[in-house]
Amino acid sequence: MCRVLAYIGPEIPLESLLLTPSNSLVNQALEPERYPDLHLAGWGFGAWSEHLLNPEDPFIYRRPMAAFYDDNATRMIPSLQASTVLGHVRAAAYDSKVVMVDENCHPFSFEETPWILAQNGDLPNWMLLQRELLQHCEDRYLKQMRGTTDTEFLYVLLLSLLEGDSDEDVKRAVEEMVRLIAAAMEELDLPALAKLKMALVSPNRIIGVNTGLGHHGETDPAGDWRELRKADPGTDDFSLSMLLEPMYMTMGRNFEHDLTSFSFESSGEEDATAAIFASEELTEDTDGWSCLEFGEIVFLERADDRITRTVNRLKV
Repeated sequence: MCRVLAYIGPEIPLESLLLTPSNSLVNQALEPERYPDLHLAGWGFGAWSEHLLNPEDPFIYRRPMAAFYDDNATRMIPSLQASTVLGHVRAAAYDSKVVMVDENCHPFSFEETPWILAQNGDLPNWMLLQRELLQHCEDRYLKQMRGTTDTEFLYVLLLSLLEGDSDEDVKRAVEEMVRLIAAAMEELDLPALAKLKMALVSPNRIIGVNTGLGHHGETDPAGDWRELRKADPGTDDFSLSMLLEPMYMTMGRNFEHDLTSFSFESSGEEDATAAIFASEELTEDTDGWSCLEFGEIVFLERADDRITRTVNRLKV
């Protein structure tokens, strides 16, 4: 699966998120800690900064090559800083059928919405499932699709289901999206394991989602992901472990104080000024990192230089 990283907090150099940490997002493309394959199918990031000419809009960069081969990573990133970031490295099958173009790289960003999205997941048979799901999609988002990925279509579907931008609106839309996918699989007799591990980001907000469907399209797959991970890659048990594993988050302060390294003081909500949501911890020392378990959604928001965090169970 792909790797995702989202940050909100004081303005910090992008390299302290994407390049400097021992398990930085760019390093995860080459040596992911929790996934057996290289991430060669592209990468990208979106960032908001008060120093951009259009600070209300995200700066979007996407390139269809492995992040560690992209010379722009070490030339451009050190010149940028941001207060809200969503980064992604893309994994795909080692297959000539994989379409590697800018339009298939994350994050996805459409007009008429404050949200950008990146996913660590997979929706099998999504092109066929569209026969049932397109009726729930709004034309204003469908006409902005440019690529050929399941994630961009899920972005369209999720935006179309949103009735507003509140936490509760997003939670309801995510729950409805999962229910609609499960129903479409049943109607078309296309049951399959679907991983829907998403980061939905807008200025000073991160909504992290860890959900999906089991091998038979069930909304409540169960198992111990650590035990299942002992199976060989490519087996059903290994795939189920990838579905059920957690996402990771941390809260802290003083991220911006040491600009030459990735360092911060982990803290509780009462003192935190910044937060990170990610597919993997960015450091070898995992102290200060907590888990977003399968079936949960987290709402992280920065206001008045403080971070709030709310974790809920999804009802699907």
